[in-house]
Amino acid sequence: MNQTSRDRIFNGVNAGIMVLLSVFILYPLYYILVASFTEPGIVVSGKFLLYPEKLFLDGYREIFKYKPIWSGYGNSILYTLLNVALALFTTIPAAYALSRRDMMWRRGILFLFSFTMFFSGGMIPMYLLVRNLHLLNTAWAVVLPAACSAWNLIVARTFYQSLLPEELLEAARMDGCNDFTFFFKIALPLSTTIIAVVGLFVGVSQWNAYFNALMYLSQEDKMPLQVILRNLLIINQMPEMLNDAMGADVRAKLAEQMRFGVIVVGALPLLAVYPFIQKYFAKGVMVGSLKG
Repeated sequence: MNQTSRDRIFNGVNAGIMVLLSVFILYPLYYILVASFTEPGIVVSGKFLLYPEKLFLDGYREIFKYKPIWSGYGNSILYTLLNVALALFTTIPAAYALSRRDMMWRRGILFLFSFTMFFSGGMIPMYLLVRNLHLLNTAWAVVLPAACSAWNLIVARTFYQSLLPEELLEAARMDGCNDFTFFFKIALPLSTTIIAVVGLFVGVSQWNAYFNALMYLSQEDKMPLQVILRNLLIINQMPEMLNDAMGADVRAKLAEQMRFGVIVVGALPLLAVYPFIQKYFAKGVMVGSLKG
C-alpha cells in the first residue's frame, strides 16, 4: 500500500514516541546494572552513565559472602516451585470444569471465585486462620494463601472455552471417552500455553512477594530472598554486614554499590527464565483475554 506524506509523518511521530518511551523505561534498569559495576564515587556524583567508567566489583564480593542471601535464594526457589505446582494443580482442573457448560451450578461457583477478587476477609482473619492451622514459620504459610488466584482461574477458563469446542467432547464420548480420560488425554496435552502463562504469573508473583513472609515467618533462615533484600535496601542493614575492620569510607562505598548489586541479584533469575516462556505468555494472554 502506498503511503501518503501524512501517513509517513504519522508513522514517524509514532515511532519517535515509542523510542522515547522505551528509553525512559529501559534506562533506569540499565543504570542500575551499570551502577552495580561502577566505582561508587562516580555513581554518587550523579553522572550520566552509559558504561562502567571505573570497574568496581567489591560490592558483589561482599554480597556473595553474605550467607542470608544464599539461604534467601534457596527459600525463594522452594516457595516459588511449591506455589507454581500447587497453583497449577488447583487452577487448571478447576478452570476446565468451569468451562464445561454441562457442569451443575457453574455460574454460582464462578461468581464465588469472582467475588474474592473484590472482597476478602482482610489481613487479621487470614493471620488467625494461618495461626489456628499451625502453619506459622512453615513454607505452607507462604504458599497456601496464594494457592489459587481467581484472575488466573478466569483466564484459564476462557482459554478452555475457546480451545475445546463442544463438538470435540461429543466426538470423544462417541468413542467411549469419559470426562477424566478427555481431560487427561485431550485437554491437558493441549494446555501447554495456559500452563506456561499461569506458571509465569504465579512464579513472578511469588518470587517478588515478601509481605506474607513478614507476617507468617519469624526465623531469618526461612525468609525468602525479597525479605532479605528489603532489609538491606529499606531498613539499611548494609553496613552491619560489612567488616568492622574496614574504614568508614570503604564501608560507605561498598554499601552504596551493594544497594544496586542486590537489585540485580534479585531480578536475575526471572530475567534468565522469561525468554524461554515469553512466546507462551503472549499467546495465552491474548486467547484468555479476547474471547469470553
